[in-house]
Amino acid sequence: MSQSTLSRYLNQAGLTEHEHIQSLWSGYGEIARYSNPRNNSSMVIKKVELPQQVFHPRGWNTQTSHLRKLKSYQVERAFYQHIAPLLDQHCRVARMHECIGELPSMALLLEDLDASGYVVRRMDDNIDAIKLCLRWLAFFHAKGLALIERQTNVSNQLWPIGCYWHLATRQDELQAMASGLLQQSAVAIDNALNTARYQTIVHGDAKIANFCFHVNGQQVAAVDFQYPGLGVGVKDVMYFFTSCLDERGLQQHHNVLLDQYFEDLQLAMAHYQLDIDGGQVEREWRDLYDLCWADFHRFLAGWSPQHTKLNRFMLNKTEQALKHFKGSELLKFQQL
Repeated sequence: MSQSTLSRYLNQAGLTEHEHIQSLWSGYGEIARYSNPRNNSSMVIKKVELPQQVFHPRGWNTQTSHLRKLKSYQVERAFYQHIAPLLDQHCRVARMHECIGELPSMALLLEDLDASGYVVRRMDDNIDAIKLCLRWLAFFHAKGLALIERQTNVSNQLWPIGCYWHLATRQDELQAMASGLLQQSAVAIDNALNTARYQTIVHGDAKIANFCFHVNGQQVAAVDFQYPGLGVGVKDVMYFFTSCLDERGLQQHHNVLLDQYFEDLQLAMAHYQLDIDGGQVEREWRDLYDLCWADFHRFLAGWSPQHTKLNRFMLNKTEQALKHFKGSELLKFQQL
């Protein structure tokens, strides 16, 4: 994408940059809001431009990291082109107006969710806001199950395995973590999650910072779809909890909120009229839930071993997962 191509589009639409929203991770571009004061319209543009010198806040400046980021932007474009139009108000996302250019230089021209009322951002442990996000995830996962059930190729242009920490793309971090049972069990845990019967489309980076709340307090939308792909829905749920609840909050609220997610999932599956036994989905995903914590723990232990998310709640969940996973089950999945 040449700057002249984007400039021509912006000039024709009467759009000028109104606000820099944020820079992309490691300096790969920026997100900015553009507006047209003549007709009071606006859009958000995510511009991807490869930097001449890559900076990573934790020092992971590798070719593997670079290729993963490039792939993530290709996937995000595919998500907005092929998946986003199939979603409804229960799992609201921005609509893409247009994509200009191809990598290594590309711009996604997206609906401005702020202009549609989704102006509130939260970084705290507000329980009502957390429940809204869990409901969004439940409907998104149910819709993913429905799409996979009815269109088996719908996820072909996404990641084969969703979530940015999945093992196949994090071998450097695996080698960097301390040796022990968690490292030894990494492949087995990964295989158990990836071979689950009920695979949906996961968001892949479902932190609370990627949710936009409507001014009416009743609706929420999600952004940042660089890592969607196949997976069990509770991978998103686990990661979401780590983004908005500290150790104390997890101890106080976790069980009730997890139950709330599964209640919403059953409602969502009924809403989309899935020909799948919701009880079986819930039982499988609950059985795999602790493994999701152990899987993310594995990533953090190699990527940033002093990270604040490595608290006692996560350590206890990993311990329970490894206890459950010892013996024949561990050997079974190591042989796959």
